Amino acid sequence: MKVLMVLTSHDRLGDTGRKTGFWLEELAAPYYAFKDAGADITLASPQGGRPPLDPKSNEPDFQTDETRRFEADAAAMKHLGETVLLAQVSSGDFDTVFYPGGHGPLWDLAEDKTSIALIESFIGADKPAAFVCHAPGALRHVKGADGRPLVDGKRVTGFTNTEEEGVGLTEVVPFLVEDELKAKGGIFSRGPDWGSYVVQDGLLITGQNPGSSAATARALLDAVRVAA
Repeated sequence: MKVLMVLTSHDRLGDTGRKTGFWLEELAAPYYAFKDAGADITLASPQGGRPPLDPKSNEPDFQTDETRRFEADAAAMKHLGETVLLAQVSSGDFDTVFYPGGHGPLWDLAEDKTSIALIESFIGADKPAAFVCHAPGALRHVKGADGRPLVDGKRVTGFTNTEEEGVGLTEVVPFLVEDELKAKGGIFSRGPDWGSYVVQDGLLITGQNPGSSAATARALLDAVRVAA
């Protein structure tokens, strides 16, 4: 099984002067779900090289067994430092794609034409795709074969308005994931704030927040096995 994981290259949290990037748990938990299942993992990002880590995601309160495992794993850290350019990957080389979140994707992946086309090519080839937390925001301009928004009429989830309010960034982010998915016709549902919650609708799998990362990855693995 060949899995592509797409990470953000954006490191500025709006005009706050603070840093952002990808959320460590949302990389680490799926990474090991895939690795432990025997998958061949490729990491990619718009700019290639080492993607920016949201420093908050590495604070003690947000560390998990998987994040500690990742940071102690020299091979994984080397892998992270060598992400390939997103423009150089093709859906034809992979069985599936997973997008970790963090706030960074709201600025770059949500607007990146290469990313948009890549997601469309995975879905068009009947390959499942998964997005967790803020990463469902990368679907905002993605269209289905009918030319309508991919999420239109599909059951989805993502980082909720109340979770964004809880971290005090409602007025900082370029858009709210929940509002945007609804605006594009998505049938948005949610679990409790910070609880694990995953929704699957056909080839599209979405997870609500960092705590949903492992469950989202497991759902994706199941979907790939079914597709095979």
